[in-house]
Amino acid sequence: MSTLDALVEKTASSGNRVVSVACAADPEVLEAVEMAIMKGIASFLLYDDEERLRKLIIERFPELEKHPYITILHTDNSQEAAEKAVRAVSSGEAQVLMKGNLPTAVVLKAVLNAEYGLRTGKVLSHVAAFEVNGYDRLLFVTDAGMNIAPNLEEKAQIIRNSVVVARACGVTEPIVAPLAAIETINPAMAPTTDAASLVVMNQRGQIKDCIVDGPLALDNAISIESARHKGITSGTAGKADILVVPSIEAGNILYKSLMYFANAKVGGIIQGARAPIVLTSRSDSAETKLYSLALAIQTSKN
Repeated sequence: MSTLDALVEKTASSGNRVVSVACAADPEVLEAVEMAIMKGIASFLLYDDEERLRKLIIERFPELEKHPYITILHTDNSQEAAEKAVRAVSSGEAQVLMKGNLPTAVVLKAVLNAEYGLRTGKVLSHVAAFEVNGYDRLLFVTDAGMNIAPNLEEKAQIIRNSVVVARACGVTEPIVAPLAAIETINPAMAPTTDAASLVVMNQRGQIKDCIVDGPLALDNAISIESARHKGITSGTAGKADILVVPSIEAGNILYKSLMYFANAKVGGIIQGARAPIVLTSRSDSAETKLYSLALAIQTSKN
């Protein structure tokens, strides 16, 4: 797949899934829900104050009012909405969790609940799929939203999470580039030594179903020509499918640079729980939320 629209089409063609939405009474969330239903990619359990939610649907999204693919479930507050939405996924009633109009911390508290949550013991990490003009395939970036300064083992799990997502999108053996400022190993620069260790872990089978090549600067990870100019002759340099950033600051800058400078399209999810989580920002467009839903639903099938 080279576009996010192709991902939506693939998701729609492979059967309906159920998405559980905590605090769904939000125009951008409901617009994404409507788009997803019209595309045929999911049905929805909508948790919120029923009166407020129905009023918003009637005023702004009348086609959803009696649609068979939505179920409205009343909750009194955001904590209850988060709990019930997570319980629906935990019980198997839904396969994907989506954050609506409530704080991220409230959702994550429910996700991590020892009784009904979605914990697996793995690191939770953010995986974004970008459609960049001029790039011949989807480009995955991780982790720009969850882990502040991951250590080596956390980076290994972040890679494993991203490989699951990339493979769900049709990349059989993704090429993973742990990013750094330089391509050589420098003990004073932890991202370079971590990258070298991740390569060895991959070679020894501790990180599977992918090829890890690094350390690589961004240009040499995505540009074959740049890698050749610098004398990097590995068969994977310049061909990265997954970019692993060294810190949340680097990830945030790269993520927003792609969006605002390159006008890239994006969908992003949290991976590592028992089910994918759509944890978009309130500032994200309905289109971004739709792509995030498609990414989560496609990943849930693998």
